[in-house]
Amino acid sequence: MICSWKMLPVCLLLAAMCLQGSLLQEAGTRHQRKPFFERFRRLEEQFRRFQEVTLLRLQGIAGNYNISYNIDTRFQYLADQYDTVAAALNVSHAALQEDLGSLKTWMKKLQRRTKKLSTLLSNLTLQTAGHMADLTALRASRNTLQKELESQRETSRSQGTKLEALEQQLKNMLHKEVLASGHHELAVAQRLNQTPQDKLPEAGGSQGQNRRPSPRPPARSSPMCSGQAVTVAFSLPSPVCNVDSMLLFPNASTENLATFGQGFQTGLHELSVCSWVSTHARSLGTILSYATEENDNKLVLHGRNTAALASIHFVIGDPAFQELPVGQLLDGRWHHMCVIWSSIQGKYWFYVDRRLASTGSKFQEGYEIPPGGSLVLGQEQDVVGGGFDPSEAFVGRLAGFAIWNRTLMPGEVSSIAIGKGLPRGTILRLADVSSLNGSIQKVNCTCLEHCL
Repeated sequence: MICSWKMLPVCLLLAAMCLQGSLLQEAGTRHQRKPFFERFRRLEEQFRRFQEVTLLRLQGIAGNYNISYNIDTRFQYLADQYDTVAAALNVSHAALQEDLGSLKTWMKKLQRRTKKLSTLLSNLTLQTAGHMADLTALRASRNTLQKELESQRETSRSQGTKLEALEQQLKNMLHKEVLASGHHELAVAQRLNQTPQDKLPEAGGSQGQNRRPSPRPPARSSPMCSGQAVTVAFSLPSPVCNVDSMLLFPNASTENLATFGQGFQTGLHELSVCSWVSTHARSLGTILSYATEENDNKLVLHGRNTAALASIHFVIGDPAFQELPVGQLLDGRWHHMCVIWSSIQGKYWFYVDRRLASTGSKFQEGYEIPPGGSLVLGQEQDVVGGGFDPSEAFVGRLAGFAIWNRTLMPGEVSSIAIGKGLPRGTILRLADVSSLNGSIQKVNCTCLEHCL
């Protein structure tokens, strides 16, 4: 034996120590193995996770590759489109440059023309300023002339009234002489000592050739269509040879009318309407009617077979009208009438047998009767060229009808009524009538006494 009995305790101690060391070593080994497996297991777990992560990464890379491929394709497509658009833009840019060049050229021309226009406009402004000054002066002159004209008219009308009063006094004196002697012409000649005996009219001869110097011919008896002599306040002068023609309206039919080919050619601010009239009707009816599409009563002289038989309405631009007295015209004899109107202060005058029967002012002041309407004699138009009413129709005779585009003076009205020529400025006469309708008869007669 290696160890003796003496050495046995030591050996046992050594053995125990070795055994304990072995046990301790084995326990230490066991303790060392356990962390290794744990680490290995953890490494394996980490490796497994790494594999999963790697797989996910690879899958993501693969997906990104597909996306990248698609993006490249799209980028290529967009690049192609960009090239196309760039080419189109280049073409448009070239065209735009060309248009801009043309526009620049045009702008230069426009600037030159604008400069010329500015110069012309400056000159025109200066001329306009001069014209405005001239127009202002002209308006002032016109106002002054209008005032002077109105003053002259009033003076003339006043003198005409005085003359008419003197004529009336002379007629009354002559009428008394006629009643005293029974020989009117001879008494006048002897009284005034102006008509020699050898120039006295023979018995049964015409009395229309004897005249004495006076403001107007003396009152005379003149045969009417009825064959009776007129010895009323107004004696018809003989002869009255300024009528040219006569229209006979036999009855109140709405078909009886005379029309003019066209109405007034220009707008009227003044007018005068004169005519010889003879009627046995209860009312005067409608002398004339002027209608437009805008207003069927632009100018009307009409009466109705109603209560107001002794008057007519003088209408200018419906509903404005004036009522004129015409009772003395309804005796079947020839009478002369004139209706005169001026837009200056809206004045109007109505003459019957040379005497002023009615007058007034503020009637359609500043108004203009427009051109281009329908002018009718004998009927009142409710629409242009129609809408007639038999109660408004004229029945009787019209002779020497005429219209002026100005206001006649009292002396001119008197000269028409005593048979002198018509004053200047007529714009329409019976000779201008374009058509006669219904039963109207036209008689061409130089003198009124021949208009039977």
